[in-house]
Amino acid sequence: MAALHEKKTCSQRMENFQRFVWNPDTGQLMGRTLINWGMWQQTFFKRVTLRPNVYGEKGMEIYYNISQNSSYAGYVRILKKFLSAYNETMQEDNKNCSQENYYYQKTFDAPNNEKYSCKFTREMLENCSGLTDTKFGFPEGRPCLIIKMNRVRNYIADYQFSSWQWDCPQSELHNYCKENMTILLYGIFTYYVIIYIESQLSDTSTNTYSIYDQLKDDSSFEVAYYPANGTFSLHYFPYYGLKAQPSYTNPLVAVKLLNFTYNKILHIVCRVVGAGITSNNPHDPYEGKVEFKLQIQN
Repeated sequence: MAALHEKKTCSQRMENFQRFVWNPDTGQLMGRTLINWGMWQQTFFKRVTLRPNVYGEKGMEIYYNISQNSSYAGYVRILKKFLSAYNETMQEDNKNCSQENYYYQKTFDAPNNEKYSCKFTREMLENCSGLTDTKFGFPEGRPCLIIKMNRVRNYIADYQFSSWQWDCPQSELHNYCKENMTILLYGIFTYYVIIYIESQLSDTSTNTYSIYDQLKDDSSFEVAYYPANGTFSLHYFPYYGLKAQPSYTNPLVAVKLLNFTYNKILHIVCRVVGAGITSNNPHDPYEGKVEFKLQIQN
C-alpha cells in the first residue's frame, strides 16, 4: 500500500533542521529574529527574585498568622536554606573587598586560573541574617524579605540620574529626593544599585515608601534595609561568568517590615534602580522588580 505522505530522506531532514537553526530567508535563528533573541536575553537576566519564594497557586502572596507557628514555618525554612550558601564557611575562597569601586579583572590571577570574587556573608544582613533571630521576625509581625538580582555578565551597575528622577517617591519627599540628587551621588552613597519599597493598601489609598522613610513622621509602614540604604556595593560588579568566577555569590538586600498594620492586605513592590534596569516593561511585568501581596493576622 502506498504511503499517504512520502517519507523524507536523512539529507532532507538535516536540511530542514539547518533551516530551523538559521533561516537566511527570514533572518531567524531557531525561530526568532536576532532582535527578539536580544529582548529575551535582556528580560531573562534583569529580573529580581524574592526569598521566601512566594510563587503559588494564588499568585505571589505571603499570608500568615503570628499566633500560628505552622503558618510561617515554611517561610523560615526557605530563608534558612537559601542563606546557607552565605555562611562564612562557604565563602572561604572569596576575598574581603572594602573598596567601593568596580572590581575590574583583566587577568586570571586567582587559583585554578580563575578570577576573584568578593565575599557576601549573611552577617552583612544584620537583623535579617537569621543568626540572632532564627525566625527572621515572623513571630513578631516584622518579617524579613531577601531581594536578589539575577546575574548579568559584564553588567556595570552605574548610577543613572534620569532613572532616579523617574523613580523618586511621589510624595512630600519628592522635592527632597530631587534636590538631594547631587548629595546622594557624591556624598552619602558611593554605590548605586538601590532597592526601594512601594506599598498600596487594599482600600486603594496609596503610599510610597523608600530609603527616605525616616523623614516621614506620620508613616504607619516603615522598612529597614540591610545592608544600610538598600544598596549593592560596586565591588560585586562586573560579574565575569560561572567559569571565571565559580565561587561568586550574588549580593543581597534584606528588607525588614516594621510597624505593619495587621489584618490588611498590602500590595508591595520591590524595585531595583540602576543603569539599564527597567521596571515598566509592558511585555514583562516582573522585569526589574518583584511584586507580591502580604497579610499578617494576629
